[in-house]
Amino acid sequence: MRAIGFAAALAGAVFFSAATADAGSYDAKAHNKVVIERSGATCADDPNCFNRLHPAIPMVARAKPGQLIVFETRDAADTDFNLDTRFPRDLKTLHRSSVHPLSGPVFIEGAKRGDVLAVTIVDIAPSEYGFTLITPIGFAAKHFPGPPRLTNWSLTREAALSDQIPNVRIPYSAFPGIVTVLPGDNEVIEWRDREMALMKAGGVAPPPSPKGAVPAAVCGLTGSHKDACLRTIPPREHGGNMDAKYMTLGTTVLLPCFVDGCGLATGDIHYAQGDGEVAGTAIEMAATVTLRAEIRKDMAKFIKVPHLEGRSAPQNIPPGPFYATTGYPIKPAGKVPHFLNYLHSDKAAKLTNLSRDLTLAAQNALLEMIDYMVREHRLTRDQAYFVASVAVDLRIAQVVDGSNYGAMAFLPLSIFVK
Repeated sequence: MRAIGFAAALAGAVFFSAATADAGSYDAKAHNKVVIERSGATCADDPNCFNRLHPAIPMVARAKPGQLIVFETRDAADTDFNLDTRFPRDLKTLHRSSVHPLSGPVFIEGAKRGDVLAVTIVDIAPSEYGFTLITPIGFAAKHFPGPPRLTNWSLTREAALSDQIPNVRIPYSAFPGIVTVLPGDNEVIEWRDREMALMKAGGVAPPPSPKGAVPAAVCGLTGSHKDACLRTIPPREHGGNMDAKYMTLGTTVLLPCFVDGCGLATGDIHYAQGDGEVAGTAIEMAATVTLRAEIRKDMAKFIKVPHLEGRSAPQNIPPGPFYATTGYPIKPAGKVPHFLNYLHSDKAAKLTNLSRDLTLAAQNALLEMIDYMVREHRLTRDQAYFVASVAVDLRIAQVVDGSNYGAMAFLPLSIFVK
C-alpha cells in the first residue's frame, strides 16, 4: 500500500516455538520454523508488531541463516475490514497513523552491519478477504477527487473476485509490499534530515509522528525516540515500502544491513498489483508469509540499495493478450502538473511540452487506459481506476527520443470474464 499514512514500531515478545502455523503448503513443526505470531486486535495490542523504523526497536525473535521464518501479518491499514465493509459508512475506522503494521523485527544470527541480507520469498498464504482503496495520494488523484472509495475482494489461491466490479477476475500474484531491515543510528538522522528538507521546500515527505506509533515505548507520544522514528511510507536504502510486484515467490531481495542482526520484518502484503499501484493501494490483505534469510558478508559496500535476483523473469509483460496506451510529457498551456507545484515554475505553466518528464508521460498513459476501459469495457471511471491499480502495468517505453520520453500502460485482457 502506498500510504494513506501509517507507522512502524515494536515492543518485544518472542514467540519462537515449533507451533503449527498456516503458511500455505508449509508446516512449522516439520521444518523447525521460527514463527512470528499475530495476536491482539491491532498492532498496538501485538508485541510482535511495529509501525515505525528506528534501531532502538527491540528484536522479537532470532533465526539462523537459512532457517524458515513465518510472519503472520496484518493488512497495510491495520483494519478489521470484511466483505460487509462499506464507505463512507465505515471510513471512520481508517486511521492514517496506523500505516504500516509490520511483523518482526527478527535478529538474524551472525549478520553484522555492513553485510547484505539475502531474503527469499518462499510462500505467501492469502487470507480470504482483501480490499482496494482509491486514496488522495493516488497517481491520478487530481482526476479522482473526493473521499476514499473502497472495493472488497474475495480471495483464493487462484483469483480475486469482487461483486463491486463484476466480470473481472484478478489472478493470484502475491508479494510483500514491504520487506525491510532496521536503519542504524546514523541512517535515521541522515534520512530524517533529507526528508525534512524536502518537506520544508514544499515537496512530499512524511515527518516523524508519534501519534499511533508502535512500539509506544520507543516511538509513541512519550517514547524514548519519538522525534526520530521514521515513517514506513517511503522506501529507502533499507528496503521498506518498495511495492515492487517482482518480489514474488522465489525472488530473493538483497538488503544492506545497518545494525547487527539486521532486524528483518515484512508487511503490507499485496494479493495483486499493477506496476504503479496507481490508486494508492493494491489488493491489500493479511497473509502468512514465509521467508528465508542468508548472509552475504561485507557486501553492503557494493549493494547500497535493495537489489533483486531470481532464476527466471517473475512476470511476463504482459502475460497474454493485452491492450496498451502511450503517454508523453504533454499538457495544456497554463497548467502546472500538481507534482511540480512545489517548484513554483512559471516556465512549466506556460509550456505545453515538458522535457523528459516521465511522471507526466506515465500519468497521461494511465488516463488514456482509464478512458479505454470506460469506453470498451463499460466500467465506471472509479471501477477503471480500481482495476488499473491492481492490474495495469506502467512501463517506460524509451528515454532517448528528444523531449518526449515515453511511457506505456499495459492491461492484460485475460482479467475480463463473461
